[in-house]
Amino acid sequence: MDFDLSEEQRLLKDSVDRLMADRYGFENRQRYAKEPEGWSRDLWSAYAELGLLALPFDEAHGGFGGGPVETMTIMEAFGRSLTLEPYLATVILGGGLLKQGGSEEQKATYLPQIASGDLRLAFGHTERQSRYDLFHVGTSAQRDGGSFILNGQKSVVLHGDSADKILVTARVAGSRRDRDGIGLFLVDANAPGVSRRGYPTQDGQRAAEVTLESVRVDSGNVIGNPEGALPVVEKVTDIAIAALAAEAIGAMDEMLKLTVDYLKTRKQFNTTIGSFQVLQHRSSEMFIALEQGRSMAMFAAMMAQEQNPEERRKAISAAKVQIGRSGRFVGQQAVQLHGGVGMTMEYKVGHLFKRVTMIDTLFGDADHHLSNLAEAGGLMAA
Repeated sequence: MDFDLSEEQRLLKDSVDRLMADRYGFENRQRYAKEPEGWSRDLWSAYAELGLLALPFDEAHGGFGGGPVETMTIMEAFGRSLTLEPYLATVILGGGLLKQGGSEEQKATYLPQIASGDLRLAFGHTERQSRYDLFHVGTSAQRDGGSFILNGQKSVVLHGDSADKILVTARVAGSRRDRDGIGLFLVDANAPGVSRRGYPTQDGQRAAEVTLESVRVDSGNVIGNPEGALPVVEKVTDIAIAALAAEAIGAMDEMLKLTVDYLKTRKQFNTTIGSFQVLQHRSSEMFIALEQGRSMAMFAAMMAQEQNPEERRKAISAAKVQIGRSGRFVGQQAVQLHGGVGMTMEYKVGHLFKRVTMIDTLFGDADHHLSNLAEAGGLMAA
């Protein structure tokens, strides 16, 4: 199997790497985090100009028809630079749900707006009782003529405080843990009955608690089958996990680089600590963990578009397990080998470790996915 990038993919990688190097140093990131929305609108415009916001969408909808490999390339660069902008929330999750489940009219209306940077989306799915189960939905959607009335609460909605519209899962029929009866609704973030409480997350990103009180959504803003949205939600979530795996690889790669550079310059007993064999072994083990994670991130990218949901889910769970384990090991070693400076707010390593830790918990941590994989009989049949 050929893992080399094509000429177009190499050009994309070079462009994104150059943008990050020029405009996303760690000091710049700290400044962007202090902006009103917690991220840079100027950088968001730059992403649009470079075509990053349009990349996954079809040419008919203002996109470039990119696939998982292109997404992996972008997310690795974002992971190394610890970007704050709502790319995952808007392009991968929000745009992905519209691309996979929306009508042609909805795609034609909203996808070009995402590509141009004029529309920001969020995905409201988690509820206080749901933990990692996408089908555990208590928010209700009651039919009222040709509309639906939504009531409920969504927690930890990524970038929900700055989104223009929120894609919300709500139950049209069935009991709280039924897989059937779940609809997906596009809700105006400023609609009557919608309230948002934004806050910073541990890794410097933003999230919001969203409350829906008798929010009316007309039939034109229902995404797909109003009682059968779960398969689309699960597919897009799997695609998002593959993207997060790539972001984690970028963050781990940066942690390893910073750690090796530190070992080459920090001195004890009149010599650089990188000359001590035991620390060389530690950095070698970090490299092995990184490469194990990288191989599974590539596997996740290849399997993200798999049409068989069972096979896709097993591959994504296997990747999530390895990414979680590798991220924890690389992060712990990076902080320990740096000593006290690795834990300070002024140094990048601690922030990278926080981000990798948050990625582990998004859409299910390593233990959760290991359990899912075991119930499915493992990645490969015995």
